Amino acid sequence: MVRWATVVLLSLVACSDLREFRGTWGGRLNENVVVLTGISTASDMATATLAIDVVNSHQLAARLTIPGLFSETPIATLPQAEADVLSDITFAGAPLKVYLAFAPAADGAGDALVVVALYDDRRVEVRLLRGGTRPLYGIFSLAEFTP
Repeated sequence: MVRWATVVLLSLVACSDLREFRGTWGGRLNENVVVLTGISTASDMATATLAIDVVNSHQLAARLTIPGLFSETPIATLPQAEADVLSDITFAGAPLKVYLAFAPAADGAGDALVVVALYDDRRVEVRLLRGGTRPLYGIFSLAEFTP
């Protein structure tokens, strides 16, 4: 019984923390050339803005802006992925929550997978992935936007 109560309490705390990520986040491209492809570090494409409108343990709805690729493009999690074991995806750095979404890129080369990771130290990472003849891979480190 004590374990069950602890799990419920931790889940409620985590939900509260996630809602605190609503708002606008901005930052720059990680210039690690080992993983970077299809995005120029010398252009406006090296910046990203993510406006998070809805966030909880099962859903993220936001608007992504990366000049030349996404112009305040709506992104939303895939309900099917959230109902699958993918909803518990994690990686180095132990994000609180990782969300998967797709967004149509303005370059006309197809949709990109958008991976949004929220961290307990109040930061957000956005990863873009696309295969094919015009691949994309980039990692953006975002901080809360303060006007």
